[in-house]
Order: sequence, then structure tokens, then C-alpha cells
Amino acid sequence: MTRSTFLAAALLGLALAILPAGAAAQSPEGPISYEEQLAQVEDQLVYQTPIAGVENDYWFNYQTDLAEARKELTKDLRRSSDAEDNRDAWDEYRAELADARGDYAKEMAEKGYPIGQVRVLANNGR
Repeated sequence: MTRSTFLAAALLGLALAILPAGAAAQSPEGPISYEEQLAQVEDQLVYQTPIAGVENDYWFNYQTDLAEARKELTKDLRRSSDAEDNRDAWDEYRAELADARGDYAKEMAEKGYPIGQVRVLANNGR
């Protein structure tokens, strides 16, 4: 299991744990696939603002990658003929979002804009 897949699965588990029962697995159209749930979690991880507030070519490329991924998802879902095609479209969308986010963060880190990390430490008796 790759690190990004593990992270997405962990975040999905967290999201499912805090949502009301059945809220994450239903939509007006019917049940949501596991792949769509993972894509929704990945969609929540999309950077809403540029890293360090710097709007540069990397930020604009990231925004373009997101727009292309959404456009391709719409096209793939429109062409899907069965549940498997639908799951494949959502899985590809999730992967494209994760790749775009990772590429953007890597490029910004290489330019000297470190990505903040939050670490939760176990209670050590203090």
C-alpha cells in the first residue's frame, strides 16, 4: 500500500467515523462507491490557498491540473456504462488530485517554501 493510498484510507476512516451513520454512503442518486468516498476525502485535501501565500507558476499549474482532473471526471462519468466504469473514473480522479497536490508541494519545497506538518504526540503523562 502506497503512502498516499494509506493516507487517503486513514482520512476516509476518520471522515466516516465523525459523519452521521449513512451520511457518507448515500447520495440523492443512491449509494456512493468506496472509490467515490476516497475521492471526496482527497478533494477535501486540495490546497485552497497557495503555499506561503505565493502565487507563482506552480500554483497556477496546480489550479490547471485540478480543473483538468474535474473536467476529465465529468467526461468519464458521462461515458460510464456500468458501476465498474464509474468506480474507475472516481479512482482516476482521486489519483490525479493526489498527484497534483504532491507535485505542487514538492516544487514549492524545492523552492524553499516548506510545507507545514502537524504531529499529534501521545500523552506522555504531563
